[in-house]
Amino acid sequence: MKHIIASLALGAALLLGANKAVDEAKTLMKDKKFEEAVAVLDPAIKAAPKDVAVKTAMVDALLGNGDAYMYNEKLPPFKKYPAALKSYRRVLEFDKSNQRAKDNVVMIEGIYKSMGRPVPQ
Repeated sequence: MKHIIASLALGAALLLGANKAVDEAKTLMKDKKFEEAVAVLDPAIKAAPKDVAVKTAMVDALLGNGDAYMYNEKLPPFKKYPAALKSYRRVLEFDKSNQRAKDNVVMIEGIYKSMGRPVPQ
C-alpha cells in the first residue's frame, strides 16, 4: 500500500511540474521566446512523455521557433534554414501528422536540393 501511495505522489508531482512547465512555456511563447520555451519543456516531456498538454505545448514552441528562424529576414539563409529545419523535424517527432511541419521540411529540403547543396541533418 505504501508503494502505491508513493507512486501516486510521484505521479502527481510530475504532473504538477509538467503543468508548471506548460504554463511557463506559454508565457514565453507569448513573448516570442520560443527557444526558451523549448528548453523549459524538454525536461517536462522527458518526465511525462505521454502528457498531451506537454506535447501540444512542445509542438507549438517548436513550430514557433521554426517560423521565427524561417521568416527572419535579418538572418542569412545558411543560419535560418538549418535551424528552422531542425525545429520542424522535431515537431514531427511529437506529431507525425503535422502538415505545417511536413510542408516546411519539404520546402527547406527542396531549397537545398535546388541549389545542389547537401540537406542539413
